[in-house]
Amino acid sequence: MAGKSNKPQWNMIVDVAKCDNCRGCFLAVKDEHIGNDIPGYAAAQPAQGHNWLEIRRRERGSYPIVEAHFMPVMCNHCDDAPCIKAAKDGAVTKRPDGIVIIDPVKSKGQKQIVAACPYGAISWNEEKQIPQAWIFDAHLLDQGWTKTRAEQSCAMEVFRSVKVDDAEMQRLRAEEGLEVLQPELGTRPRVYYRNLHLMTKCLVGGTVVTRVDGVEDCAAGAVVVLKRNGGEVARTTTDAFGEFRFDRLEKNSGRYEVEVTSGSSGRGALAFELGDDSPYLGVLALGDQR
Repeated sequence: MAGKSNKPQWNMIVDVAKCDNCRGCFLAVKDEHIGNDIPGYAAAQPAQGHNWLEIRRRERGSYPIVEAHFMPVMCNHCDDAPCIKAAKDGAVTKRPDGIVIIDPVKSKGQKQIVAACPYGAISWNEEKQIPQAWIFDAHLLDQGWTKTRAEQSCAMEVFRSVKVDDAEMQRLRAEEGLEVLQPELGTRPRVYYRNLHLMTKCLVGGTVVTRVDGVEDCAAGAVVVLKRNGGEVARTTTDAFGEFRFDRLEKNSGRYEVEVTSGSSGRGALAFELGDDSPYLGVLALGDQR
């Protein structure tokens, strides 16, 4: 959950479904910070070794139903930031507008700040002996900018920075189905994700065919019902190629059953165990039982 401030604070919304790994945001952050000291905000980012904004990749499914998705990750600017607790002498502070800043002078020698971040978002500058992280382009926002460099660089509109009070942010969270990374940590991040299930949940898919006079054909429009413990979890229909898929399934959630009906073509069923991957269930010929 976000904090409880009634003052406008900066939040970043990232839509996983829109990211195509063009890495424009990655390069924009480097362009802004490599070789550029910004007194009071951050020392220059090293040319190698630091990725203050990185892109994670996850593949889901198995041939022929496979998806690849990408997720930008960076400092979460947490309200209950572990790095602040680990820092000495006020080396890490949270501004009234929600942005967390690692002071490039006060933080010198404090490597424990790096280890404190459970998201791995803080890098250690060996040459300058300081911890560093993405500063939400606070230096630009303070000049009146309304978008970060990463947001400006993205043609797919993956990023959306918003400065609102917490009541409005929670409304947006509920309305848009926003989630944060590892909410169980209780750090209260201010980076929110849309369509996070593409990185965290499982996808299962399969193909339905019919056999008529020995000829196999795709079963388009067949009704497919996913069941667990005897109850319906979800239902869908096959596409023109006879393919179906179910998404947002929890990893290691156990045994499921799939039941398929297609008018006069018959019925079919199969069962499977869902582990931590996203399996292709194979071809189900109506009338067969597995």
